[in-house]
Amino acid sequence: MSAVQLNSVLVNESQLGTRLNHAIGSNRRGEFGLLLSLLSADARDMAQFQTQSHKSSDLRAKFDLPAPQALLSQLDKDTPCTDNSQIYQQAGATAFRLANLLDEEALVIRRNEALEMEQVLANCELNVRNKYQQITTSPEVQLTHFVDQLQMQRKMSEFIAQA
Repeated sequence: MSAVQLNSVLVNESQLGTRLNHAIGSNRRGEFGLLLSLLSADARDMAQFQTQSHKSSDLRAKFDLPAPQALLSQLDKDTPCTDNSQIYQQAGATAFRLANLLDEEALVIRRNEALEMEQVLANCELNVRNKYQQITTSPEVQLTHFVDQLQMQRKMSEFIAQA
């Protein structure tokens, strides 16, 4: 039997279907504990927060807020970073404020990832790393039931024993 690598991460209980209920009903505590340990610990990943109404609600539009100021400007990208420091040195603080309102610069300018951040991400769960890097995976995962896998392995061992 070959091991299969899944592209998506097990995030919430809706991806398991009724497997948790069957594990409880069949008194399979080990399988139930394994399935629970695979779920995300983040409360925002629960199934009730993954509905289309929660995903489509835009609070900025609802409260009529302006777009947020850029926190980081990446030096690795082709787009040039805005630098209003020359205006401040030549014309003073008032001209700098005006230039910053017209062409807003990022609050922090740096490279793609700092060494400390890479170390932090290396220690995070795969689900957290995917969220940070804004990688979305499809939550639809159809897994073979644990009991069905055991039955297939038993049949294979019987065939091997007969050969």
